[in-house]
Amino acid sequence: MSRYLLTRRSVLSALVGGACAWPAMNVLAQDPMPSRLREPVFRVANNNGAAKSPAHPLDPALDYATTTLQNIRTTLTDYTCTIVKRERVNGTLNDYEYMFAKVRNRKVDNGQLTTPLSVYLYFLKPSGVKGREVIYVDGQNNDKMCAHEGGLQGRLLPTVWLKPDSMLAMRGQLYPITEIGIENLVIKLIERGEREKSVATSTEVQVEFRKGAKINGRECTLLEVKHPTKRPTYDFFVAQIFIDDELNLPVRYAAYDWPETPEGRPGVLEEYTYLDIKTNVGLTDQDFDPHNPNYNFYRK
Repeated sequence: MSRYLLTRRSVLSALVGGACAWPAMNVLAQDPMPSRLREPVFRVANNNGAAKSPAHPLDPALDYATTTLQNIRTTLTDYTCTIVKRERVNGTLNDYEYMFAKVRNRKVDNGQLTTPLSVYLYFLKPSGVKGREVIYVDGQNNDKMCAHEGGLQGRLLPTVWLKPDSMLAMRGQLYPITEIGIENLVIKLIERGEREKSVATSTEVQVEFRKGAKINGRECTLLEVKHPTKRPTYDFFVAQIFIDDELNLPVRYAAYDWPETPEGRPGVLEEYTYLDIKTNVGLTDQDFDPHNPNYNFYRK
């Protein structure tokens, strides 16, 4: 294999996947397990009957997620935001990645797809990926995503088309770009919650809603799910979902592993944060066209 092909493969090996994340410079530096929030507005746990509980501790969280998904599908057409993500892949915690994103939600009318999921990403940080652009439109372009590198590499290497789940596109990623976005995040939360509900007894899961959390200065409600006892059937020790009180949307998801010692800190498994969300901005097909003159996929 030529040196050119080896270089091209190494440069493009980490092209985006992911569900979602976020940058608030100062937000990410804060304690990932906030402890100074107000008392829970709703707590469901093994409390020996001290408070009235639903059939299963996860039911309130699943009810919220189901209602939110319905709201997204009826009221949220598109949005722009900054996504920050960090993932642990094959035991290694990757650096934060910052991306400006345009997302147009998938829409179905009378069983017919009227608008495919459409995604445009521009990488802001770290410096090694700054300027990288990625476009994906579900069901178009032979189900491939269009990508090119930033900086000097972007000037030397061509724009490429990749299958989102190909080895090259998935290297260093937990999820393909087909699963990015707030709607997909909620879908994943529901799927994971239903699976957790099927294996987690009411005494092995604790669920709390807390007011007073903040993400990038915005008031949020924190939904926290915790498994005090480690079992192979559980994906995480603690999962946190931050719900923007004004937007009524989940804007951050973070999952943590069990600490190695009783006094140790839980390690990050994955975290996705959505910042500076602007909803229903009127994105068009041109926003997801690699030939858009404002993009650099085919710069002359």
